[in-house]
Amino acid sequence: MKKRPQSCTFRDTCGKKNLFGRDLPCPYDGAPVEPNDKFRTLLVDVCGADFAKVPTCCTVEQVKVLRDNLQQVEPLISSCPACRNNFRSFFCDFTCSPYQGSFVNVTSTQQTTSKQTAIKSVDFFASEKFARGFYDSCKDVKFGPSGYAMDFIGGGAKDYHGFLKFLGDEKALGSPFQIDFPDRAPDGFIQLSRLPRNCADADLGSKCACIDCPTVCPALPYQPTPEEAARSCHVGPLSCLTFVLLIAYGLAVLSFLLGLTIERLVRKKKDRAYERVALSEDTSSLLNIQGANSHPVHASASANGGNRHSLVGASSLALYFDGEESAAPSDPARHHLGRGASLLDPMETAQPRQYRLNTLFRRFFYRIGYICAYYPWLTFAITFSIFAGLNYGWKYFQVETDPVRLWVAPTSESRIQKEFFDEHFGPFYRPQQIFVTAPASDPSLTGPVTNSSTVAEKLQPVLSWDRLVWWDRVEKEIAALETDEGITLHDVCFKPAGPSGDCVVQSVMGWFGDLDDWDKDSWEERVLSCAESPGDPECLPPFQQPLSPSLILGGVEGNDYLNAKSLVATYVLDNSLNETLVQRAESWERKLRQYLAEVSQVSPVKAGAQVFFSTGVSLEEELNKSTNTDVRIVVLSYLVMFVYVSLTLGGNSSRSDEGSVIGSILSWFFNIPRLFRKKNVDSSDPRSTPTWYPRLPRQAFIGSKFFLGLFGISLVILSVAASVGLFSFLQVRVTLIIAEVIPFLVLAVGVDNVFILVHELDRQNTLHGPNAHNPALAAHSGTHHAPLSPTSFRSPFASTHDESDGDGDSMPIHLPAEERVARAVAKMGPSILLSTTTETVAFALGAMVPMPAVRNFALYAAGSVFLNALLQMTVFVSAMTIDLRREEANRLDCFPCIRIPPRIALTDGHVSTGKITRFFKRKYGPFILQRSVKGVILLFFGGIFVASIIAIQNISLGLDQRLALPSDSYLVPYFDAMDKFLDVGPPVYFVSTDVDVKARSGQQKLCGRFTTCKETSVANILEGERKRPESSFISEPTASWIDDFLKWTDPVLESCCRVKKADPSTFCRPSEPAGRCRPCFEGSTPPWNVTMEGLPEGPEFMRYLEQWLKSPTDEECPLGGQAAYSSAVALSTDRSTVVASHFRTFHAPLKTQSDFINAFAASHRIADDLSASTGTTVFPYSLFYVFFDQYAHIVSMTQEVLGLGLLSVLLITSILLGSWRTGLIVTTVVALTVVNCMGVMGIWGISLNAISLVNLVISLGIAVEFCSHVARAFMGMGSILPIDHPNGQRERDERMWGALVEVGPSVLSGITFTKLIGISVLALTRSRLLEIYYFRMWLTLILSGVLHGLVLLPVILSLAGGPGYAIEDPDAEWMSYSIRRQGEFEYTPFVADSDSLSD
Repeated sequence: MKKRPQSCTFRDTCGKKNLFGRDLPCPYDGAPVEPNDKFRTLLVDVCGADFAKVPTCCTVEQVKVLRDNLQQVEPLISSCPACRNNFRSFFCDFTCSPYQGSFVNVTSTQQTTSKQTAIKSVDFFASEKFARGFYDSCKDVKFGPSGYAMDFIGGGAKDYHGFLKFLGDEKALGSPFQIDFPDRAPDGFIQLSRLPRNCADADLGSKCACIDCPTVCPALPYQPTPEEAARSCHVGPLSCLTFVLLIAYGLAVLSFLLGLTIERLVRKKKDRAYERVALSEDTSSLLNIQGANSHPVHASASANGGNRHSLVGASSLALYFDGEESAAPSDPARHHLGRGASLLDPMETAQPRQYRLNTLFRRFFYRIGYICAYYPWLTFAITFSIFAGLNYGWKYFQVETDPVRLWVAPTSESRIQKEFFDEHFGPFYRPQQIFVTAPASDPSLTGPVTNSSTVAEKLQPVLSWDRLVWWDRVEKEIAALETDEGITLHDVCFKPAGPSGDCVVQSVMGWFGDLDDWDKDSWEERVLSCAESPGDPECLPPFQQPLSPSLILGGVEGNDYLNAKSLVATYVLDNSLNETLVQRAESWERKLRQYLAEVSQVSPVKAGAQVFFSTGVSLEEELNKSTNTDVRIVVLSYLVMFVYVSLTLGGNSSRSDEGSVIGSILSWFFNIPRLFRKKNVDSSDPRSTPTWYPRLPRQAFIGSKFFLGLFGISLVILSVAASVGLFSFLQVRVTLIIAEVIPFLVLAVGVDNVFILVHELDRQNTLHGPNAHNPALAAHSGTHHAPLSPTSFRSPFASTHDESDGDGDSMPIHLPAEERVARAVAKMGPSILLSTTTETVAFALGAMVPMPAVRNFALYAAGSVFLNALLQMTVFVSAMTIDLRREEANRLDCFPCIRIPPRIALTDGHVSTGKITRFFKRKYGPFILQRSVKGVILLFFGGIFVASIIAIQNISLGLDQRLALPSDSYLVPYFDAMDKFLDVGPPVYFVSTDVDVKARSGQQKLCGRFTTCKETSVANILEGERKRPESSFISEPTASWIDDFLKWTDPVLESCCRVKKADPSTFCRPSEPAGRCRPCFEGSTPPWNVTMEGLPEGPEFMRYLEQWLKSPTDEECPLGGQAAYSSAVALSTDRSTVVASHFRTFHAPLKTQSDFINAFAASHRIADDLSASTGTTVFPYSLFYVFFDQYAHIVSMTQEVLGLGLLSVLLITSILLGSWRTGLIVTTVVALTVVNCMGVMGIWGISLNAISLVNLVISLGIAVEFCSHVARAFMGMGSILPIDHPNGQRERDERMWGALVEVGPSVLSGITFTKLIGISVLALTRSRLLEIYYFRMWLTLILSGVLHGLVLLPVILSLAGGPGYAIEDPDAEWMSYSIRRQGEFEYTPFVADSDSLSD
């Protein structure tokens, strides 16, 4: 039926649907009615001037009901005039428009309780333009601390369809009848097409503040996202740095290949020229050899002059010999000094330069070794007494367990800000969070599941009726939990409405209220309804705050809420600085943890679900668990090291002619078949004669060093204990990392010196022990020189040569055991001093990292290493002397009271060396010192350097907290579930100080909802940042206390700020009737308005503020400040001013460490911008900031600490080695080692944090240990040629070869293998933190250190090493003897004569 231009569809009321229902309109197919004056006034007051001159389809009663309904939403939308006026126009047109019949059609009617016909449902035809504009004007309007008005007026609708549906649905607190909104109007009807107001319009009836209307917000300066900021210069997929490095390295390789080719062509040309005169040269050489006996010096010069491959500097080098290899002393070939020797001054030829500091150190260590060797028991008594005193500090032993005090520096800016926040606003709440999932056990999603320590990959929808019933029962049992002290959830939970209010429990059960009111058929509809409209009053939980689906459902794809993969339940407990209240909360949390642990065990059977949880006490308890400190691993590490040390230390004894234990057993095993032969072949060697039992060598019982090895490891334990005692006395607390790592570190580092000392003592025993043989003495005099006086402290170093051969005639054959020990200490003491000093300094530099756990670790490590070195240079020296006496007395190692009769030793004058030594001497040394090999090595390590620099660019920052937990902790899967299912970020507070909020100018710096608020105010800037979450990491609206407070004073909100009519100076209580009260600013002059004129200032501001902070938040006045803001404003002691206040918002969901770090950086950037724009002090605070503060300066700190470390290495090595050139080379190699370690960090997924930074600092010290002994041996080989001498390169090659032979085996077996053994046991740890940040990094360090120390360093030193010096003291007797015998000193060059290296 066609409608008239002005017509109605319904009018007046016809009764109620039921006893408790509301009045329903009557169908009315008539013309609109002209209202009387009184009615007109009311209508214009409610609906505006549009109804001032037109008839209406409504009655007075309907307009009054409409007024009351609009008044209910007024607190929600009044801050935005566009939304408010659109809302009023929408319902005024629907109810009173004279054209109602054109766009409203009755679709069904019903009988009321008064037996009248009333409307049941209607169709409301609204144009898309109006509906969309209506929705857009309201969708961003904020309400309350961090919510939207749309959550309440539109049920959280995401578009205008959902908005209109929520408005039209029949519900108890909504429309009393159903209103549908078809997209199209049928014939005879038109769509309501009123022009909607826009929040950005200039007129005061439309324009909204930035906080409610993003389009009017000022444009913020461009801020790149972290991804954009990380994009530096690129050439295709490569960074510019990578591209340049690859190009440079490619050019270096091409240059090397080109140079090598040219060099070989030139050499080939010279060889052809040389061959043409070979005959005459050979004839000349033959004549020179024939005259060698009468003119040895000149003969040697002529001979070597014809050999262009000979080396020089012979008299400055030690002679390294094998019994199988050494030429007879009478061989004329052993008197060659090399080319040009005859041109040198005899004294200079025999005596290289001296380094006074080295001489002083050698004399000092000789005296130390001498005293400790001659007085071992006195040394034991004095040293152990001192260390017993250090262990007295255990009385003050304390373990630090507080995560904040462990991982956050006291001077950290974030920690200071946290303490300020806790003091003024109270500590952050104590959340208890639970995730419930339903693993899919088979394709049909049915059947039993088992509980697991990880979140299942395949999950079925967690929501089902049976599972809801089970979880409802669990929540009721949690609410009923009671501790032994009688504490319940209600006693400790956070109640926004005050002590008598309800607890904050965020759970899907909050949507249902009482689950008994629902069944299998209706629960799904309820979930969908509340998920789409969480602000629906029927969906509100007891604490009356909307539950967003993102808070309680996880793993939701789009809007498919019924197929959510996880339930999320959060119990919020109150927190306090009062220890008593905290202990009460912790007590209930432990009860909850115990209960949830039981639930997680039975949930797979009872509900087919997995339960992952965390309580307020969980993190600290799990971090402090001792499961990471696996005692078995520590014990195993020490046992393995003990076995290795014992076997290896005994394997270098000079008494090695009897073979090894393993060799004897194998020989016996293979000879067993000969026992069953009829005729055994006689053998001159009785060891090859078959026997029924193996004949073990005497060396296994006498030469073994089990007790000495055990003693050395015991000293490691003692040094750790003394370090703990010392620093405990100094109030430096122990951390679990110290307990877990220090034993491994000190074991791996401390045992090195044991090997070095014992190996040098074995060499001294070979030269001067009871079985030493001196063929030179037998050939010349056969006399026996008396040993040096043990009390004279005369220098024992009788030559500039190493004692291996050249000074055989100037020193005695046999020296006492004490003298040999003193010589060994004097020889290796400076090397140990160098490595110990650099390690201790490097470890101590780790204390520059302000994080207490790391700083304390560095201090304890430095102290342990230093004390261990002191013990080794004193007590262990005495133990070596005692063990040496035992061995030479033929007493058993394990049973020294038992003495085995000595055998007759038939020596042939040959001294055999170990396989490793022979390898370095015959194979390795000559190989790497070839020119072409040097080039390849330099290119290889250059490639490693380039690859490391490229990989360093991939190092990430952060430390996943899961790594710090025991691997079997229940928190590990909880954090996994949180990353996977929680779609809400942590809250962040922007704290404002130094602003006078009583003054209008101060208010305008903070507010955002009033027209005179500054564009750069705190509220406006935070709202602008929320619009770009990709760079600000802020995703929720800001809870602006000052906006809500000032809005609370709006007289339009009649139920909020009220004073008594009889006494306006007295505020009305919420329960007082409206007749006795009036709005606070009703009739005030100037009137209250959005320009902030008429709003409170000065003392009046504080008076109203105090009242607002204690006003409840309820249905009558949702803007009351008690629930949301009672802790957001800190008042002065006399309550006369605001000291500080905070503005709360939320971060976007943070999943990775980089997300947390970027969010931390973004919030500090925003706070700095706010401080600059407002002239106040603003800082951000979030619960995780204190743990991520380190990353704001971790990169610069890494550069500073490593730079200082390298500088200290340069100074120490240069001074102790006596050469800036050599010190610079060592420092460079150490730096390359550290760069290599950092490159592996980028490849192996090791993040940069305080722990890895300390490990990098430690790597400086340990890398020096791989280099220092080689460098010092190189320097100690001495040199007689200037650096720029034509033969200087050949001399450096000789010195480098000699250094590798001398210390290479010790570096490999005594440093590398001990560290590998000590660290490899960490691979068995159950702690991911120890595995990644200690095992992986230290394994990388050891491998990189040995490669750089034994491969790259020798090459660079042979090319550019500094001039050497005599490692012995000069002696007048030696020099006179040397001058007399100058022609007999010779070094068989390994390059010139390959036969000298053959067996």
